[in-house]
Amino acid sequence: MKELVIIDDDYLVVQALETIVNSKENLTVVATGHSGQDAIDLYQKHQPDLLLMDIRMEPMSGIEAAADILEEHKEAKILFITTFQDDDYITKAMALGCRGYILKQNIKGILPAIEAVENGHLVFDSQIIQSIHPKKEAQVIEHLTERENQVLHLVADGLNNKEIADILFLSEGTVRNYVSALMDKLGLRDRTQLAVYYYKHQS
Repeated sequence: MKELVIIDDDYLVVQALETIVNSKENLTVVATGHSGQDAIDLYQKHQPDLLLMDIRMEPMSGIEAAADILEEHKEAKILFITTFQDDDYITKAMALGCRGYILKQNIKGILPAIEAVENGHLVFDSQIIQSIHPKKEAQVIEHLTERENQVLHLVADGLNNKEIADILFLSEGTVRNYVSALMDKLGLRDRTQLAVYYYKHQS
């Protein structure tokens, strides 16, 4: 059973999300809160498998709460759910190491998003992908090899090693080596930072 904490300053939203999450047999909501400080306190108390949190709250935002939590619990999985489609928020969320950012209006996508995060994927609503990564030719970063550019592009699209291996006709081990080499080459620590690096270098 996967345990979740839900944080949103709108009490009705919290109630709706709790109902949706608890409808899934292998998921349970262990606590809910309505502020960034609640998020910090409840994460510390319950150490949930996933924190589902709004991003814009007062006086402490979801971004600030996530930064505090991840500083102490680097393994924390945080999925932002919000009505705000703001490029700056999205980039900050990714840079922190959060696992995704989806829009509240995409109710049907909440459970699949939670499942994807639990399976190790980064999750972004399709509208958000279009905002930070508009459809165009894959960005080519000059100091990377052609294959490194291909792998980086697919990592930024949220694909896991197996999915990348299938697309590029490589073994998972080879893809894993490319990802590790990219992190070393670019001085980055994880796949989320690779994705942020890619998006920042879009022309």
